[in-house]
Amino acid sequence: MIYTNEVEQMCPIAATGGQHGAAPIPEEGKWVKAKEIKDISGFTHGIGWCAPQQGTCKLTLNVKEGVIQEALVETIGCSGMTHSAAMAAEILPGRTILEALNTDLVCDAINTAMRELFLQIVYGRTQSAFSEGGLTVGAGLEDLGKGLRSQVGTMYGTLKKGPRYLEMTDGYVTGLALNEDDEIIGYKFVNFGKMMDFIKGGDDANTAFEKAQGQYGRVDDAVKIVDPRKE
Repeated sequence: MIYTNEVEQMCPIAATGGQHGAAPIPEEGKWVKAKEIKDISGFTHGIGWCAPQQGTCKLTLNVKEGVIQEALVETIGCSGMTHSAAMAAEILPGRTILEALNTDLVCDAINTAMRELFLQIVYGRTQSAFSEGGLTVGAGLEDLGKGLRSQVGTMYGTLKKGPRYLEMTDGYVTGLALNEDDEIIGYKFVNFGKMMDFIKGGDDANTAFEKAQGQYGRVDDAVKIVDPRKE
């Protein structure tokens, strides 16, 4: 250790009783005084964005004793970002959260999400902070639901032509139900996750398509149904 001459000339003074160590943080149902990376555990989500803000990433991490055991990477808004997510899903599991923070995860949005999650985890602001034993590895998939597809909402509107619902949590919107005033009162959709499950279960594509369809709202009261992508 190298000290400046000013420090070398100082006389030593003993510290008084203010040394209480790290403040405890909530981790998986217990209070922990974290001193090292291995003291950190938690399950949490976070959002990151790229420098030009053309896309975003939702990152989910399950950390046990400082090591990432599970990572879910969801991206939207940029074609290159999806390929970056593929690499990040290979990179993240097995790394400590400090390694992951200082690893190039290929995309700005994913790197930013990792930074935001790091802060949540090391400060004890996690989804599993008060869950005894934390969340099991695999819990990251629960947000995706059946078919394991990200929940996406895509809406578009113009002043001249009004709104268009394109994608809901329910699925891909195939038709908008309109009343006599051309107001949206419901929509029809197809759930691609369920559709693929039906196909993998042996149904032909047309049968699977029909079985995976649904509707929301007052579709039966509609004056007309329009295709939001063509009409």
